[in-house]
Amino acid sequence: HLCIFGKLWVFPTHQPTQQQETRCSGHKTCNKDEMADRDPFPMQSEQAAKLAASVPAPDEEKSTWTQMSTRFESFTKKLTPSSLSQKVSLTGSKKKKFGKDYDDDDDDDDEERDDDDFLNRPLGSQPTGPLAFIMTQLTRLIRRLYGDSIPISEVIRVFVLSLTLFFMIGGYWLLRSLKDPVLTALCGVEAIPKAKMASVLVVLGVVSVYNKLLDSSLPKHKLFFIFGTFYFGMFAGIALMLNDKQIGLPNEQPDPRRILGWVSYCGIESFGSVMVSLFWSFANSNVSLESAKACYGLLVATAQIGSILGPVIVKNYAETWGVPTLYFLGAVAMLLLQGTMYMYVSIYGIGSAEKKQEGAPKKKKAGVLEGLYLFWEHNYIKGIFAISCLFMVEVTIVDFTMKVLAKEHFSELHPCLPNESCWDNLTNTPTGLSADATASFTRFMGLFGQATNTLSFLMSLLGTSAVIRTLGLRLTLLLFPSICLISIIYVRFSPTLYTVFAVMIILKASSYALNNPTKEILYQPTSSAVKYKAKSWIDIFGARGSKALGSVVTNAFSDSATNLVANGSLVGMGVASFLIWNARFMGKKFDEFTSSGFVVGEEENENENGGVHMAIKQNEEIDTSCALDDQDDDNEVAESELEGENQKVKDEPEITMV
Repeated sequence: HLCIFGKLWVFPTHQPTQQQETRCSGHKTCNKDEMADRDPFPMQSEQAAKLAASVPAPDEEKSTWTQMSTRFESFTKKLTPSSLSQKVSLTGSKKKKFGKDYDDDDDDDDEERDDDDFLNRPLGSQPTGPLAFIMTQLTRLIRRLYGDSIPISEVIRVFVLSLTLFFMIGGYWLLRSLKDPVLTALCGVEAIPKAKMASVLVVLGVVSVYNKLLDSSLPKHKLFFIFGTFYFGMFAGIALMLNDKQIGLPNEQPDPRRILGWVSYCGIESFGSVMVSLFWSFANSNVSLESAKACYGLLVATAQIGSILGPVIVKNYAETWGVPTLYFLGAVAMLLLQGTMYMYVSIYGIGSAEKKQEGAPKKKKAGVLEGLYLFWEHNYIKGIFAISCLFMVEVTIVDFTMKVLAKEHFSELHPCLPNESCWDNLTNTPTGLSADATASFTRFMGLFGQATNTLSFLMSLLGTSAVIRTLGLRLTLLLFPSICLISIIYVRFSPTLYTVFAVMIILKASSYALNNPTKEILYQPTSSAVKYKAKSWIDIFGARGSKALGSVVTNAFSDSATNLVANGSLVGMGVASFLIWNARFMGKKFDEFTSSGFVVGEEENENENGGVHMAIKQNEEIDTSCALDDQDDDNEVAESELEGENQKVKDEPEITMV
């Protein structure tokens, strides 16, 4: 017999022996001197003797009775919830277990881990040798870059989705590198400004068709197939016609009336405007908030690889393959992006938000101007517009400043001499750049593009997820406009070419790696109409309007680099200061909407919003309508009784909100 915690515990023995007993605090204990030689807990009852006689005596040397654990945990195993399944119900959102709260969601997480095909695969199918080492290192790298909170399967899912963006951006930059040369060869360089204005009207028409399709019952992912097929047919047809001797490149007489050049220019502009907006709208509808914070950097990094490869292919193979062949290669990218989107939808399906929208009853359509209406009605959407577009005002100013300083620098380094084409014999003054200055300027801009894309790729791949996870979205939103403000101030007090060059690289790379992912995350607490319709207007026309506003500033102070730096920097600092204030506002609103479940632009929210907020407030109140859940009441009492017989139950029954 052994007295533990006020209870008398009985242990059977195989061989009753004589014992010596001593009294201590009213309980029986064995003589400690004889514990090593014999059973310390013999029993003298008749039942014990019968039980001992029925059990064969084991070898004394192999007896394991001394290995019995007498720790408290071994006697309390019966207090686990599983042993109480017949007496106590464990259903409910939250219970108490030994004074601690636990969530039923933990059981769901365990079930999800049990269903993990990667973890449950047979041992014989596990890779061995170099392949196992590579997979281990790759897993560690993914964990280090994107954190432990996101499953590797989710990172793979986002990567599969990013393949569509890779072919989209890669094909766009390949075609964009051919856009101006084709228009110049067919229509003359004078047609470029007019083509820019004409492209605005074309994009407006494409956006109208895009919004009409959004209003239809067509699933959103099928828009990739519709627009992808349309642009493949257009670009493939242009590639074939560029080989024609009359309307194509073999005819070296430029003429503004040659329609092929205009169609090529406006088609590429509309593709870059609409398709990229469509992709991010689809991504925001299919990627959760936590996955977006962790993996949007991977999306941007994959896109940056495409933006690097497209121009590199044009640069290295334009002379050997020819422009028509490269143009057709860009058309093939339209087919590849459809293939990757089909693969993604086949494997992972569409997001829950789109499924709900497809199953919802049909609503009256607001038309192609619904995006503008949503923009006008919601300050949150205006804030997204400011983050998405207004920084381009200051980037345009700094970019033009860099080009003005570069022109002056290379003009002094390689001056124009008399009898050269850049020399005006009438005024006896240079009117342009010499051939050497032009070549140096071109190499300088090429270096700028390579440095910007490389830094953007590295920051997106290695830094975006880490920064968002470390600082949080609110501080990350403040980071980019703060970088803009510091950069503008630095340019104002040190307006040299390579200072502006470094600042422009930082601004461009930061906009790709920090600003783009964070402003896409801001679309998470918005409706499908905001993600598709309002976003299309913001991305397409907001960006163009911001660049135009920046051009107004540069044109006003373009008489000299000194005047441009002095006045343009003031405008840039004003815009950056406003963006810092807007980032604080948007970070606060984002946290408020995500915590309360409010959806910006949802029709239910717009119809008497007070009802939604009242319900949210009531759920957070303690003194709202409530009732006692009998099942939870019984559970609490039963579990509290198991904490010990000598401990009184002090807790009141749990009150559950209904």
